[in-house]
Amino acid sequence: MGFLSGLFHSRDKPTNSTNGSAYRFLFGGSNSGKSVNERSAMQMTAVYACVRILSESIAGLPVHVYKYTGSGGKEKAIKHPLYRLIHDEPNSEMTSFVFRETLMTHLLLYGNAYAQIIRNGKGEVVALYPLMANRMSVDRDDKGHLYYQYQMQDSDAPTMKNGTVILKPSDVLHVPGLGFDGLVGYSPIAMAKNAIGLAIATEEYGAKFFANGATPGGILEYPGTVKNPEAVRESWTKGFSGNNSHKVAVLEEGMKYTPISISPNEAQFLETRKFQIESSRREPLLPTSHTTVRTVQYTAVQLI
Repeated sequence: MGFLSGLFHSRDKPTNSTNGSAYRFLFGGSNSGKSVNERSAMQMTAVYACVRILSESIAGLPVHVYKYTGSGGKEKAIKHPLYRLIHDEPNSEMTSFVFRETLMTHLLLYGNAYAQIIRNGKGEVVALYPLMANRMSVDRDDKGHLYYQYQMQDSDAPTMKNGTVILKPSDVLHVPGLGFDGLVGYSPIAMAKNAIGLAIATEEYGAKFFANGATPGGILEYPGTVKNPEAVRESWTKGFSGNNSHKVAVLEEGMKYTPISISPNEAQFLETRKFQIESSRREPLLPTSHTTVRTVQYTAVQLI
């Protein structure tokens, strides 16, 4: 019996199934040097367009509660208490469309969507309130049971006390995205932070380039010794950059200006921007028919 028990033992309870709640693939610095989080990513037109299209598409789908009939068919359970919550109004502050749009946005940005389930004294569900995914963590207690830990803020709906609140799985509607354990999803933005960081760096480079009047940097050469090079640099920058970039410069005493920056054409700036839009679109798996880079205005995203 001891030999058989060694072969056929009960499955051990997982102890680290919720590593995703700690965001091992964190937001933050990327290889381009730019910090990437859900807010900076949403400032990219391609990311914003993908999130908006997917969120609105899911929110616009019809949602009904059905019940089976005696003949084996099904019909809408309009009188069911959950029908109004799901189809019309999950809570007193938002419609079903806004509720599902919010949850889908959280799912696309954070990899998880959470909503608190509010019950009355009879245990019946009376409301659903979205919870911010970046303030939720999932863990196990000493007995291996899941629990949710949520950090409250003053701006939240008054459904819980302030501070850290422990919620049971029966009180939380949790929709996890793609993950390794099926319990907690990973943030698509965090997983693609290097690609999005490169897109942010490319956009900032273009903005600074055109803010400088599309004039590349360079070197001021002087045959003699410059007593105060910082003053000369500041005077040149002030007089011939930004709004003054296209003024004619008059150089004296043999001074010569030599541009050294790589032009956007040589750096394939436009090609890089187009590729990064495609790369940002690829992460949420949005078809190319929904995001198209225009030929003239590369920062615009055309919705078809």
